[in-house]
Amino acid sequence: MYEIFRWLADETLLHDLVGRFPAWLLLVFIAACIVLLSKGANTMIDGVVQLARRTGLPRIVVGATIVSLGTTMPEAFVSVMAAWMGNPGLALGNGVGSIIADTGLIFGLSCVLAPIPVNRYILNRTGWVQVGAATLLVLISMAALFYSDEGPLLGRGVGFFFLFLLAGYLYVTYRWARGGPSGMEKEDTSPLVGRWRAWAMILGGLMGVVAGARVLIPCAAELAVRMGVPDDVIAATMVALGTSLPELMTAVAAIRKGHPEITVGNIVGADVLNCLFVIGAAAAARPLSIPANFYSFHFPAMLIILYSFRFFIFRNRQGRFKRWQGGWLLSVYGIYLFLQYAFNIGSPPG
Repeated sequence: MYEIFRWLADETLLHDLVGRFPAWLLLVFIAACIVLLSKGANTMIDGVVQLARRTGLPRIVVGATIVSLGTTMPEAFVSVMAAWMGNPGLALGNGVGSIIADTGLIFGLSCVLAPIPVNRYILNRTGWVQVGAATLLVLISMAALFYSDEGPLLGRGVGFFFLFLLAGYLYVTYRWARGGPSGMEKEDTSPLVGRWRAWAMILGGLMGVVAGARVLIPCAAELAVRMGVPDDVIAATMVALGTSLPELMTAVAAIRKGHPEITVGNIVGADVLNCLFVIGAAAAARPLSIPANFYSFHFPAMLIILYSFRFFIFRNRQGRFKRWQGGWLLSVYGIYLFLQYAFNIGSPPG
């Protein structure tokens, strides 16, 4: 079991391993991983619906807590290890880049593909936490820029403070869900399963999604190298896709199964967790220095996308996100990517 974990966790070992495979075997692994991703996401969404029916919690809340914790766990692991091994740019970029990709790319694409419901009771609260956590990160980073003699730094105190806020967020989200109105979600008529089986479906599906994404990206990157695709293009596309693939597959499965509220819950929850959990845990492990391009590029892009999302929640009185709003988020994300590549700005994963 330890060896399996080591192969999945160590980027160098995994790339060295797939580099020995012939092209036909890489294609077999890619196909198998796509099937695993699809089946895992479908099973996880079914488990979320069953757990929500068993506990009485809204599906949007289960998506914002349990599913988001699972899909952001790989980012947290990568960021803590990166910080511990002395690569703070990767640790901070992993959290910020994932927020930008989750909201701009995945939620924007979801809005274009299907009508996404606005649960105003939940989103008027968790949406502010989403924006507030990111704004707090930027304000603390600005204070570190102006008041630190040793260069801008997110210290261990900030990391533990973020983790404390995370615990408070999970608690109040549960309280808001219990006190909120019921009957706002589409009724599910599938046979009800036991609570333990629902948990097994969620965890099993999540493991399938994470493992599939973890193996698929190195295989696809290796195949791209053999086809002559430039290294910088692979880094800019494969890394971004790899860190966001669990959220993307969850969104696709939720929309296909008619539960888009799980998508919005997962995106909002993932944004909060990427800020408070991923960055907080990394900073608690080792202080994170803040590269200059975050102030001039990555932080502004993150805030533009998140405040756009917050504005859409405020404006959507009809109870649905509109397709043009998804198009706007996708456009901002596209401009962000274009400027990154055109001007060779340091690219955080996401």
